[in-house]
Amino acid sequence: MRKQAESRRPKRRPMQRRGRGRVAIPTWSGRYRTGMDFGYQEGLRTGQNSFGTYFEGTSIIIPNYNQVEYLKLCITSISKFTHPPYEIIVVDNASTDGAAAYLATLGSAVRYRVLETNRGFAGAINVGMMMARGSYLLLLNNDTIVAENWLSNMLACLNSSPAIGMVGPVTNYISGDQRIEVPYKTVKGMPNFARQHNAPNPARWQRTDRLTGFCLLMRREVWEKTGFMDEGFTVGNYEDDDYNIRVRLQGYSLIIARDTFIHHFGSVSMKALGERLPVVNDHNMHVYMDKWGNPHDLVHVVKGMGHESSAAGETAFFPQHVIVRGGHETFYWIEEGIRRPIVGPVAVPATRLSRVELRRWPVGEPISSEEAVAKWHGVTVEGLPWSEGLMGRGTDGMLYMLENGLRRRVVSSKAAEGWHLVWKPSSPLLAEQVAALPEGLPIIAPIRTAEHL
Repeated sequence: MRKQAESRRPKRRPMQRRGRGRVAIPTWSGRYRTGMDFGYQEGLRTGQNSFGTYFEGTSIIIPNYNQVEYLKLCITSISKFTHPPYEIIVVDNASTDGAAAYLATLGSAVRYRVLETNRGFAGAINVGMMMARGSYLLLLNNDTIVAENWLSNMLACLNSSPAIGMVGPVTNYISGDQRIEVPYKTVKGMPNFARQHNAPNPARWQRTDRLTGFCLLMRREVWEKTGFMDEGFTVGNYEDDDYNIRVRLQGYSLIIARDTFIHHFGSVSMKALGERLPVVNDHNMHVYMDKWGNPHDLVHVVKGMGHESSAAGETAFFPQHVIVRGGHETFYWIEEGIRRPIVGPVAVPATRLSRVELRRWPVGEPISSEEAVAKWHGVTVEGLPWSEGLMGRGTDGMLYMLENGLRRRVVSSKAAEGWHLVWKPSSPLLAEQVAALPEGLPIIAPIRTAEHL
């Protein structure tokens, strides 16, 4: 009996000798950490190797903040009513209501990121845009419920013409032309109404000047030309209006797909701000007006110039003869549509841009910091009565950059400050001489994004 009892005792793991000491075989927790490290490195290599490859489908990007119950309804409806290929990306703004725990239960059905701080609507959307792998990007509020044919109808509308930049549906609760009256009293009656409403019908597509951000669909190409949302709009509101103008300036049109209805509970995260809501809204309205002035007039002026969307995208509205940088320490001199890495310390101000914006300019030969700074102060061009890249005032009192024989209007003080144009030397030309020059595309303000984008 004693021998049988001894045989049942767990045997001690042997110790491996190495020289005079002993080395223990790794414990279970040690092997777990080793496996986790190996898995992380393998995942990192896979991600790096697949960077820039996309699937023929839609990345549905949902920002979330302390609305886990609405988020559950939204994701459930997507799973039930979405037939074209898609992925769901949720970016959570440091919620405290259990959203992270809920997302962790969804497995591979949802890709998600939980941020350490609340970066607002634009900040969360930008993280989702960076994560997206689809050939289409769709921005969707967490307090929405989608219905039959919702995505297929919107895709049909978007793909009906390359001139269409973004498409949005109609809904029961929103400002502007996308709101419609609905017969149902509770959300339970929505699916039957939406099923009848969402019969595909191109005759019901309507051009508009404004699409609200509760549901926006665009091609990846349009996103690459336009870039991230402006995080200068805090918390939420007006960042979608800003994005509308940036897309329209490139010559794209905006379309309401009136054959597509989704339910919208109505800005639940913004309403949760309570007394702070008017303050946030007023701040963002002033940011928008200070940035654009009269944006719709600007769109019509650019349209009158015959400008259409090009490979340069929004970069066509950025100035030349400036210094920019990305998230790293490399600074670039911008000239003739090329970004040239600057070698040496830079003694003039640089504008910070996202990687999406930077890569629209092909990389040229390096340039010394001394030459870049000299060019920044103005380059003399034979046959021109001024140095290229200088600033001048027109008879209208507006600030212009003189570039390639053209005068380019700086649309606002925010644009002048954002590109540091107020620090550039002034042209010797009189206002009448500036006004007599042919007009080029206006210069718009750069957007604000997080440093890592």
